[in-house]
Parts: sequence; structure tokens; C-alpha cells
Amino acid sequence: MKKAHLLINQDFKLGKVSDRLFGSFVEHMGSVVYNGIYEPGHPQADKNGFRRDVLELVKELQLSVVRYPGGNFSSGYNWEDTVGPQKNRPVRLDLAWRACEPNTFGLNEFITWSDMLGVEPVITINLGTRGIDAARNIVEYCNFSHGSFWSDLRKTHGCLQPHRIKTWCLGNELDGEWQIAKKSAAEYGRLACEAAKVMKSVDPGIELVAVGSSTRRLPSYPEWDRTVLMHTYDHVEYLSLHNYIDKEEDDDTAAYLARPLEMEKQIKEIIAACDYVQAVKRSNKTMYLSFDEWNVHRNPEVEYEPWQTGSPFDWCRFNMEDTLVFSSMLLTLLRNAARVKIACQALLVNTIPLILTEKNGTAWRNPTFYPLLHASLYGRGEVLGTVIKTPKYDTKTYTGVPVVDTVAIFNQENKNLTVLAINKSKEPVLLKIGLQGLRIRRLLEHIELSHEDLKTTNTKENPDKIKPVLGNNTVLRDQGAESLLQPYSWNVVRFAVTAAK
Repeated sequence: MKKAHLLINQDFKLGKVSDRLFGSFVEHMGSVVYNGIYEPGHPQADKNGFRRDVLELVKELQLSVVRYPGGNFSSGYNWEDTVGPQKNRPVRLDLAWRACEPNTFGLNEFITWSDMLGVEPVITINLGTRGIDAARNIVEYCNFSHGSFWSDLRKTHGCLQPHRIKTWCLGNELDGEWQIAKKSAAEYGRLACEAAKVMKSVDPGIELVAVGSSTRRLPSYPEWDRTVLMHTYDHVEYLSLHNYIDKEEDDDTAAYLARPLEMEKQIKEIIAACDYVQAVKRSNKTMYLSFDEWNVHRNPEVEYEPWQTGSPFDWCRFNMEDTLVFSSMLLTLLRNAARVKIACQALLVNTIPLILTEKNGTAWRNPTFYPLLHASLYGRGEVLGTVIKTPKYDTKTYTGVPVVDTVAIFNQENKNLTVLAINKSKEPVLLKIGLQGLRIRRLLEHIELSHEDLKTTNTKENPDKIKPVLGNNTVLRDQGAESLLQPYSWNVVRFAVTAAK
């Protein structure tokens, strides 16, 4: 049997996990909104048209933030179309996704939906077809109390108190050829700088996210990031990153499971770009990262019908293999919690989703739902420094890929230690866990997520084919523990601990 050794040091803290690391993303794309979270007339719809079955599934996740309304959609977004009486809202052509946008679900509906979930909204403004004037007006509408045109208009729309939206994204992926109103780094940097200044004039307490490179594949990466930050460094708090992982045509399972190493490299490279600009500007300010789009990607299973409303786009069922890649991406974010302070899995419903729905039908969980759930429940605290000795393997692209991928989080408040571990091997691995500075009082639980068939999926007929189980594969031994990690598995091992004497 393969063996791995994990040493956890309580005194070596890599960084505090921001609550906003456990976020998701709702975009006007396909059936994310219409026939996803919002479907008036559905048997489960509430008085607002929100699907209660979807709401209950989202509540399980205990998300901290949800980004809205895009994504590519935001580069053609007229926010004024989305407020006021629904009957007066215009139907627009959404050029990003070639859809008809009725605007029946708009800004205030999203805020109401967010409030019902207890999540913080992160709003993306349009710096594609629009600019500074629209940017200042939406902040005034949302955050200014009363006595001005836009704040008083909000009150006539039934929102008497300001929304107090804290975090705003200054556009989306404006370095991409696919984007409406693509810009050069200098064009975008200047626009984002001036938009940031007027937005903070309206509300000095907001935080802003500048658009970073949308993918490592672009020739402008990472020069885009450096140029943008030279313009915006003094006016923003975060730089955005995006990453979607596909299984390449010639990838076997081992090669696919290694691909999150690219995400790790991406974070290190962008941190280097941020710190370079900090040095050039002689600044004392640290630039943090917002990984506001991340996920695995799979080809759609339902044909998209353009110029419709709510036609599924990239509707797909993830399998166990995808779930392991997703889990490794999640561990990458946690490992880099010292600099990554916001993260939004993309997207929440129906588009490469956590949750799948059927129009007029049921809702169920994709298996990727569970690792994010477990991280949200048990991954809050301090990421501890670890040393791991694990078997490794090579692929055509990578050498020395760890078979066991781990992160350890200590929660000082409840004195719990959580070890999140992935076994990327087709064989079981015995993980021996040792501690420095902590002593295990008792084992709380070992949660396992695996399936003998890596290609299997959850379906509406069998929604629980892949689901976590409580295992009995961890035992306490010699002031530490031993956990048997099943082949191709995601594991959550939780301990009650105390300071070592």
C-alpha cells in the first residue's frame, strides 16, 4: 500500500482564510437566472418568483459572497433597465450570450435574493460599453441614503434603505477578444482608475476589484496585470483572476488531475506582478487577489437555443473525475489564503454548476457541490504550514505531481483542526498525520467522497449516486493519526485539539 506522511505545525501559519473565499457567481447566462434561481410559475416558486428548492440547496452551502450580474454579460449591462416596475422594463438583446434579456430579474431582485440567503453581493459594473457616469450612478442608487436623484429613485422602487454594497468589480475580462468593447491594458487602466475615483467619491467605504488577465493563455499575460495596476494601484483593493480547467483530448486521469498545478503557478505569477508594481510605486499597500471565476469545464449536454430566455448554456453533469480536479483547485485557493481574499466558483446553477435544475421540474446537486460545502463548513480559520512526503508521478506536462494533495486549517475559536485531503491515485493511500504544537483530543469525523466509477454522475433520477459518507478510516495513533484515503477520493478529517504541553 502507498503511504504518505503529513506533518502539521501549529506555529507556522500561512494565512487566515477570508470568509469571502467561499463564494459563487450568478450571471445572466443561459438558465442560471431564468429557469434556475428564478422561475415564476414553478411549483416551488415563492411570491418573488424565486425557486424555493434551489434556495434551500444554496443555503446548505453557507456561501459568503455571490458575484452578479456577470461575467461577459456585464460588458453590455444597462443597470437602469433592471430596476423599477417589471412591466416597464425593456427587453434587450444580450450580445454576450445571444439571448433575449427581459430584465424581470434585476438588481433589486438580486439583492432581495441575497438577503434571503445571508450572502454579501459583489456587483460587477459595465466598463465595456459604458463608463464613469454609469459607475457613479449605480453606486449612488445602491449606497447613498437619500436626498439625491438616484437614491430617491431607489426609494420609489420600494427599497427604502440603501443596499450598502461593499465590493464592486470594475468590469470583466476586458482583455479578451470575446468581450464586448475589448480594451487595451492602458485604455482599461485609465478608465478603471477614473471610475474608481468617482465611485469612492460617492461612497468612500467601498472596495474595488480591477480586471486582471482573464487567462494565462493570452499573449498579454501578465503584462496586462502590470499595466492595469500601474494605473489603478492606489484606488483598488483587489486584482481579479479567472481560471477554468478543461480535460484535454489526450489527457488520461493522471494528467487531468495534475492540471490544477497551473492555477498554483498563476497565483504565484500574479502575486509577483502585484508586488513588482508595489515596489515601483514605493507603496506600503498590499494588493490582494479576487479569484472571482474558477471551476472545471465540461462540454454541454443540452443544445443552446440562441435569442431565447433561459435556454441552458453549458448545462452539464460533472463526474467524480471532474470533482477531484475541482477539489484540488479549491485546496489551491486555501493554500494561498494569505493573498487570495475573495473567490467565486462559477457558476452556481445550470452553467458548469454546483446545482442543476429542470424547467418546471426538480433540482439536484452536482458532486462538485460537496467539496465547496465541506470547505465552507470546516475550512474557516488559519491555514497551517505543513510538510508532506507523498508518492509522486509524472505526466507529459508535469513532473513530480503529488499523489496526495492536502491543506490543514486550525479554527482557534472551536479548537478544531481540519485536514482536507485528495487521493489522486487508483490505489488506497495510508496518510500518517503528525502534529507540532497541537495535541489531538479526539477524532470528530472522517467524511469521504468517492466512487469506483470515475465517469459516473448525479442525475435527476438518481441525484445521490455520488454523495459523501461518514467513514471509519481514521484512527488515532502515537500522538497523531492515520487516515486511509480511498482511491480517487476527497476526504475531510476533523479533530478536536488542544495546545501541546
